[in-house]
Amino acid sequence: MPTSTIPLTLLLLDDDAPFRTSLALMLARQGFEVVEAESLGAACELLKSRAFDAVLVDQDLPDGQGKELLRVPVDGVAPEFVFITGTATIDDAVAALKGGAMDFLTKPIDPTKLQTTLATLRRTRALKRELVDLREEVRARGRFGSIVGRSSAMQPVFDLIQRVAPTEASVLIQGESGTGTEVVAETIHAQSRRSDKPLLPVNCGAIPESLIESELFGHERGSFTGADRQHRGFFERADGGTLFLDEITEMPAQLQVKLLRVLETGVVHRVGSSVPVQTDVRVLAATNRSPDAAIKAGKLREDLYFRLAVFPMRLPPLRERIGDVELLAQHFLDALNQHHRTDKRWHPDALVALADREWRGNVRELKNGVQRAYILADDLLRAEDTTVARPADSRAPTGTLAIQVGASIADAERELIHATLEHTRGDKAGAAAILGISLKTLYNRLNVYDAAKS
Repeated sequence: MPTSTIPLTLLLLDDDAPFRTSLALMLARQGFEVVEAESLGAACELLKSRAFDAVLVDQDLPDGQGKELLRVPVDGVAPEFVFITGTATIDDAVAALKGGAMDFLTKPIDPTKLQTTLATLRRTRALKRELVDLREEVRARGRFGSIVGRSSAMQPVFDLIQRVAPTEASVLIQGESGTGTEVVAETIHAQSRRSDKPLLPVNCGAIPESLIESELFGHERGSFTGADRQHRGFFERADGGTLFLDEITEMPAQLQVKLLRVLETGVVHRVGSSVPVQTDVRVLAATNRSPDAAIKAGKLREDLYFRLAVFPMRLPPLRERIGDVELLAQHFLDALNQHHRTDKRWHPDALVALADREWRGNVRELKNGVQRAYILADDLLRAEDTTVARPADSRAPTGTLAIQVGASIADAERELIHATLEHTRGDKAGAAAILGISLKTLYNRLNVYDAAKS
């Protein structure tokens, strides 16, 4: 539906009855649904009981100031506010706009000004409705850009990406290893105005310290041994686009100083040159460390942190993303099937096993686990195919278990299973691998034990 014809509901608050009635009729002729109120108290109750697209409110009322309505909590999308007064000053207008008002009208109402305000109101509400629809679509599909997930833990991440992507703000993404910081950076870039320009990822921990300055800023021919030609660095190659600096805390401290200067000025100097090169680059950065801990440990300069963290964002680990493991597992299997032109499927027990597992390597480990299961399975991926070897310290129990002489085999087995589960911190797939039994057998034993308790 065109924005000009979207039906909007307005709350009109004014204690001047003749003026209120006249304005209500004028708004109704413009296609708005108008609800009238003559006091601040009545308007507060209306705001709490139903949704409004906008509130047109008199500044000065017998029972208070119209701006008090800005603090009334509402369900859903907050309404736009337009303040009306017969005693306007420039200070009043500035205060209203700073307080959150969309516009400011004076009595008597100028019809031309009113039309402009109403047109702006329609456009603003249409955009916000589209944003709400997009969020609902994201929740329903379980995808947002390159990100897969519909858990409640991921919804704030989607909301933050939608807000920051269209801006030019630097973003610092913090998340455990394997949570998908690069995928988030790709999504931010894809949703930005720079999407038609390059996104260049740089792993600051993978480039030797002696080369990272040259890789970032470039170098001139002959500037050091082996520099047999001019080299344009990542900043120059990403001009107009986005640079993603992964593992930013692994960047040498001295280079962090130079990076800060480039971020503030947009100017780079190639190694071996004093000629400034102007660049236009948006920087996204990521770290799997706590920024506070990295600053205290001297791994991240505090001034660089404040420059990068204009918009900080935390990615939840996979253990907090309830329901996303199964969704991600199916997504990875679909990708493998498409690539290899196969039609392999998950056995329901396998998805249960995946959901029960503790994925310390997060999404990266899950992806690798799905690929291993795909290789092992013929047509149906079963629970036993999903078991992935852990490092020796977590696969091999180091404690001992005392079994009283005379205990039955069943009792000894029960104690061993419970002790192994405690060792794996509830990771049933890992416990089954240690015990040398299938996950299905482990579940059967646990069901027997639970039934015996009841």
